[in-house]
Amino acid sequence: MGFWDTILRRNSGGTLHFTPNVQWIGGDGDLAQLIDGMSPAQMFRTQPHLRTVVSFLARNVAQLGLHTFERVSDTDRKRDRQSPVARALHQPDVNMTTYDLIYALVGDMALYDAAYWYVGPSSAVSGGTMIRRFPPSWVTPIMANAFEVKSYRVSYDGRYVDIDPANILPFTGYAPGRPGGGSPTIEALKDTLKEQIEASRYRGQVWKRGGRVSAVLERPVDAPKWSPEAREQFREDWYAKYTGRGPKAGGTPILEDGMTLKRIDFNAQEQQFVEGAKLALATVASAFHVNPTMVGQLDNANYSNVREFRRMLYGDTLGPMLAQIEDRLNTFLLPMLDVDPARFYVEFNIGEKLQGSFEEQAAVMSTLVGRPIMSADEGRARFNLPAMGGDAAQLVTPLNVLIGGQASPQDSGSQNLRAGGVRAIKSDAAGVRFKARAPQSYEAKAAQVLSRFFARQRSAVLAALGAKADGDWWDADRWDSELSDDLYALALSTAKHVSAEVLESIGFGPDAYDENRTLKFLRAVADSRAGMINSTTRDQIQAALDGDLDDDAEGSTPAGVFEVAESSRVPSAAAALVTTFSAFATTEAVKQVAGDRATKTWITTSGNPRASHAAMNGETVGVEELFSNGMNWPGDPAGGPDEVAGCYCDVEINIR
Repeated sequence: MGFWDTILRRNSGGTLHFTPNVQWIGGDGDLAQLIDGMSPAQMFRTQPHLRTVVSFLARNVAQLGLHTFERVSDTDRKRDRQSPVARALHQPDVNMTTYDLIYALVGDMALYDAAYWYVGPSSAVSGGTMIRRFPPSWVTPIMANAFEVKSYRVSYDGRYVDIDPANILPFTGYAPGRPGGGSPTIEALKDTLKEQIEASRYRGQVWKRGGRVSAVLERPVDAPKWSPEAREQFREDWYAKYTGRGPKAGGTPILEDGMTLKRIDFNAQEQQFVEGAKLALATVASAFHVNPTMVGQLDNANYSNVREFRRMLYGDTLGPMLAQIEDRLNTFLLPMLDVDPARFYVEFNIGEKLQGSFEEQAAVMSTLVGRPIMSADEGRARFNLPAMGGDAAQLVTPLNVLIGGQASPQDSGSQNLRAGGVRAIKSDAAGVRFKARAPQSYEAKAAQVLSRFFARQRSAVLAALGAKADGDWWDADRWDSELSDDLYALALSTAKHVSAEVLESIGFGPDAYDENRTLKFLRAVADSRAGMINSTTRDQIQAALDGDLDDDAEGSTPAGVFEVAESSRVPSAAAALVTTFSAFATTEAVKQVAGDRATKTWITTSGNPRASHAAMNGETVGVEELFSNGMNWPGDPAGGPDEVAGCYCDVEINIR
C-alpha cells in the first residue's frame, strides 16, 4: 500500500479531478502575461536573484542541525536522542533527512509564506512517526470559520483527499487582511522581478538581433565617387588583409585619404546592465532581510565587515525565522507526538556557528579554565602524528599559571594589574614590594563619565554648528569646567579607594591618609586632563570642518568625531585616567606614612610601550624624587599629553 492509499483509507473524501492550489504571482490586471503566469515554484526555477536569496536562507538554516533537549531541572539540560520527537526529526521520512526537511521548510516559507507537514504513523517503521512535507501549492485549507480549519484538502495528480487538521502541522506567515494566512514576499517583489524579466529579454534581443559589426569605415562626403568595381576591390582587399587569418590581422591599417575607422561595439557599461543587476539583487535581498554582501554583492566588502555580517547572520537575519520554527515545533509538533513540552524542547544548534575560529575558541577556553586545554598527544593527533604517551598525555600547567595565580596562560602581567587591587611582589627582611591599581569597576565609571560628557557636548556642538554660529560653536570655558568637575569627583573616589587598600596592606588604617593634602593637586590634574581631552576634540572637529580628512575616513564629519570619541577614545582615556589616579594614590599614601624609607620603580606593562617608557623600565628613585623623565609617576600631568595619553605603565613601591 502506498502513501496516498494509506491517506485515502484513513480519511474520508473520495477521488475526483481537481486543479492543484497553485498560487500565481501578481493577480489580474495589467502586469505582463509572463509574470502573471508564473507560480512561486516557476519563479524560483527561472529567476536567479530570487533563487540565490531563497537558497541562501534555506541552506544556512538547514545546516544548523535541530537538537532536542530534556529539562532535567531549572539549571540542567540534557541532550535527548530517544524521545519520539527526537527520533522523528532525526529521520523524518524514509526518503528525507533532517537537512532536506528543514531546507524545504525554509524554502516554502520564503516563497509562499506558508508550509505544511503531514505528521502520522510511519509506513516503514513500526510504531514510528513520519513527517512528510506537502508543497504549499498542493494544500487548500477548508475553513470551519474565520479562525478554525475544518480540514486540509491536498490535491495531487488529479486526485484530492481531505486530511484531519490533527495530522497537519502548518507554518503560516502574516496576512494583514485575514487571520492564519500568508502574504508571500515575492508579491512585493513582482515589479522588481518583472523588470529583471524584461531586462533579460532585452539583453537577449540585443545579442540576438543586434548588428554584429565591431567597426565601420567612413569616407568624407566630398570624396570622389567610388565605382562598384573599386568599392568591391577595396572590400576584398580589406577582408583578405585584416580579418580572419589575414597576413595583417591585428595590425594597423593604412586608410585612404579622409577615411576614418569608428568602433560601434555593443557597450554593456553604457547600457548599465551590471548596475541594474546589482540593484535587483540588492532589492530582492533586502526584501528577505539579507545583507546583500552575504549573497555576492561585494562592492563595499572587506574582511572585517564580512566577518561581522556572518556573525549577524544568525541574529538579525535568521534569528526571527529560527524563533518562528522553534516555537511552532515546541508548541504544536511535540503535543502531536505525545511529548510533554514542559519537559522537552527543540532548538537549533546556533552556538556551533557563532563560536568562532579554532584560534578564537582555544584562546577563550584557555582563559576561562586558566590553563592549557589540550595535552601534547591531543595536539599531535591533530597533525596525524603518533602519540608519545607518558607525560605527553597529561595537561601541562606552566609555572606562571598556578591555581589562584594568573587568570589565564595568555596573561603577561598587565592583564592582572588591570583587574585591580594590591599585588604583593615580595615581602622579606629587605622590605615590602607591591603594586596597586583601582579595580576595573573604576575604569567602567571613568568610561561612563566620559560617555555622558561626550553626549552632552555632541548635542550642544552639533546644534551650534547647525545654526551656523560662525566661530561660536565651541565654548571652551564651559567644556573644560564641566569635564574637570566630573574628573575631579572620579579622582577623589579612585584615590580614596586605592590609598585605603595600600595602607591596609602595609599595616595602617585608612585614617593614616590625609585626603586634604591631595585636593589641590587632584584638582590640578583634573583641570589638565579636561583641557587635553577637549582640545583634542576641538582640533578634530575643526579638521573635519576644514575638509582635511578623506570623506571615507572615520571622524571626517563633526558627528563622526564624536562617534570615534565614543568608540575609541573613551576606553583608552578611561584606562589612562585610572592609571594616573591609581599611581598617584599609591605613591601619595606611601609618601605620607613611610617617607624616605620608600622607593618607587617605573614598570612598563604594555606589550608596545613608548620608547622613552621602555627605556625607563625598572628605574628606581626615592618616593619623594622625580623619575628621569620629570614625572612623579605614570600618568603625571607634568609629562604632558605625549607622555600621558594611552599610558598603561605602573609604579612599584618598595618599603624598607
